[in-house]
Amino acid sequence: MRSFETQGLIRRRRGSGTFVVGKVQALDGGLEVLESLDTIAKRMGLEVSVSDLNIETITADDELAGSFGLSAGSKLTRVRRVVRADNRPVAYLVDVLPEDVLHLKDLPSDFNGSVLDFLLNRGDVLSSSRTNVSAIGATADVAKPLEIQRGDVLLHFNALLFDPNGRVVDASLSYFIPGYFHFHIVRRVGSS
Repeated sequence: MRSFETQGLIRRRRGSGTFVVGKVQALDGGLEVLESLDTIAKRMGLEVSVSDLNIETITADDELAGSFGLSAGSKLTRVRRVVRADNRPVAYLVDVLPEDVLHLKDLPSDFNGSVLDFLLNRGDVLSSSRTNVSAIGATADVAKPLEIQRGDVLLHFNALLFDPNGRVVDASLSYFIPGYFHFHIVRRVGSS
């Protein structure tokens, strides 16, 4: 059942049952260039939407403070949301940024949930992203918004986004239901 769910063939909802839903077109993107899911979907002619958008101020713990080069207790802005395709949750995204990079008051009322697109459209100069990619079992706090079972396999991206001075401006966690995404990597061969 988990295998069918990660392929996008069925959908299980706790307390409701298991439903055959058919396959949606997967979002397909390379990992060489950082793009928002919204940008990838538009390029493919697919519609995605955002739900469960939660924007809040949090206090940096030691780990987050260290990532940003700040002191523990510094104020950060956290943006959490679910990305949906065909009204089904397919990704859960969490971005954390220092308040001097993104403050709650900076976001317009029609903010669509894409932090990357917002920063780029605002004119922020961003240089690179370092991302660790792994497969994980969904924890309870991630499984609930994705409407999956705890322990279901997810693709997990843990990324830091840098400005040209090497400063970390965004720390993000992205959780993808595998059947809805095809990520590819283009690599050079050997020493070329």
